[in-house]
Amino acid sequence: MKKLLYITVNSKPEELSASKTVGRAFVNEFIKRYPDFEVKEVDLYKEHIPRLEYKYFEKRSCLVSKEAFNKLNKEDQEEVHNIVKLCDDFKEADVYVIAAPMWSLSFPAPLKEYLDCVIQDGKTIEISDDKVNGLLDDKVRGMLYIQSSGANIPWGLGMILNKGIHYVESIVKAMGIKRFKELLVDGTGTTEEEKKEAIDKALEKIDDAIYDIWRAD
Repeated sequence: MKKLLYITVNSKPEELSASKTVGRAFVNEFIKRYPDFEVKEVDLYKEHIPRLEYKYFEKRSCLVSKEAFNKLNKEDQEEVHNIVKLCDDFKEADVYVIAAPMWSLSFPAPLKEYLDCVIQDGKTIEISDDKVNGLLDDKVRGMLYIQSSGANIPWGLGMILNKGIHYVESIVKAMGIKRFKELLVDGTGTTEEEKKEAIDKALEKIDDAIYDIWRAD
């Protein structure tokens, strides 16, 4: 069975979050069209995301060997298990959906901590002396990044201001995920009317987003 990994990065409940509202609508529509997909959800504000410690790693982006793992205390071993599980779940997915607000021209910190966990030598990347190769090009994969922001960002400025989107795109493509699509929920403003208008505009783009990240070529 194919898998859709839905990652949310907002402490607000879904009904108060523009990005999560659009994210839920996308996931529901995607599953309606592709019922053979299994959905796994990761709420980065509810689930424990390990903070990476030097003792968890043998070398850059490579977790400790079995021998070194056995020398860790129980708490540290559990953290290593958590990192492995997050990475394995990420590697198993076919479609990824991230729903996050724009914070300080980027995204909330839990997403960076999560990405640090899933970028692992021998699992999602392969590090050699002179280059890094992505390992997630072994099958068709696609990612949709949904970003909400209070302001309406002009297209030209978006190339400069949407630093979080560009960072995530570069990271996932480095891992081998070739299809990447952004879905912006711009102009959520300060009133419920502005927020609803921004959400409605984004919802109109769901069909195109589904086609862009998951289609038969």
